[in-house]
Amino acid sequence: MSKETIETLVSELIHEEDWRRMRATAACLSGGPRAVQALVQVLETGSPALKAEAAAMLARVNDPLCGVPLVGLLRDEDEAVRKAGASALEHMAGVLDVTTASALTSLLYESKDDGIRVAASHLLGMIPNAITPLSEMLTHPDPEAQIMAAKMLEHLLDPRSSDAFITAMGQPAIRDIAVRTLKKLTAIRERINEVFDALREIEELSEREEARMSTVINLLAIGRPSVEILIEYLEDDDWVIREAAADLLGKIGDVRAVEPLMERLRIDKDTGVKELAMKSLGLIGDARPAQLYIEAIPIRPLRVFAMEALAKVKDVEVLRPYKELFDRLRTDRDGLVAYNSGLIADKLEALDGTPVESQGGQDDDE
Repeated sequence: MSKETIETLVSELIHEEDWRRMRATAACLSGGPRAVQALVQVLETGSPALKAEAAAMLARVNDPLCGVPLVGLLRDEDEAVRKAGASALEHMAGVLDVTTASALTSLLYESKDDGIRVAASHLLGMIPNAITPLSEMLTHPDPEAQIMAAKMLEHLLDPRSSDAFITAMGQPAIRDIAVRTLKKLTAIRERINEVFDALREIEELSEREEARMSTVINLLAIGRPSVEILIEYLEDDDWVIREAAADLLGKIGDVRAVEPLMERLRIDKDTGVKELAMKSLGLIGDARPAQLYIEAIPIRPLRVFAMEALAKVKDVEVLRPYKELFDRLRTDRDGLVAYNSGLIADKLEALDGTPVESQGGQDDDE
């Protein structure tokens, strides 16, 4: 069987024959930096269909270095390509760096196309690293840019923008927005502090669990503006506060919480905190904690939570190295472990489709 270059294989992502598409997909997923480079090149030179497929493949590879080229697709004249670029960036939101966020911020300001601006705004609202370039834009020479950034930051209500708003108070174009946003941010922090202080005062163990659930209900409506503050509370000395913070972060579902929750899973001495950190990570569905879930399977109190979280990982491909484990666990005595193992194994088999090896004769005929 002849060996094609990675560039040739990438071009076959949209080949009419299934086995060629499958071979190209496997090559891209295992090809490392060379495959990423070839896929990025296709974003510039390929046909609309190939650009869209390359964008989807880059989302599966999840390499943050391809963020800026994907932002470029938002300007493409083909609607399907623009949607594919936006979808890929949305999928990768948790790993995209400040450089990509800066490219989106520039696009938001420079583009005169309402559709592009809407797409850029939506993505900036999802990328954790967007706060830095938006905050820097508050001091842009153009008042229109200042207003655009200030409105985005007012919508996001992220405490990390507080210092930038204080610095920007001298900008006449956004002074009112800055004052209004700072008041909102202060009110959010005061509300969260007040509710957690009340929870902390409860000493009876039998009452603490009910109080924790009430705390979650009381604060859940704040949503994403509470994420950075809740991440701070994950470090609290009181286990019930850490549990409440972890529970809330999972229900809010913001990718900013992934790394802090992973850290709780690694180092927290309280089993209840570990359980809620794992459940919350499962609700978010990010692939980054997959190895931690695998390591937790032998730990009896965490076993079921680990399997449920693994079954909710959105990028199923990252679980392929453990397929033999999931096949074995299909017959586990614990029904939930067996059920979730079966779900994962079935998803991996569905991704495989027709085995490439069965088509080997066709390749030799080419």
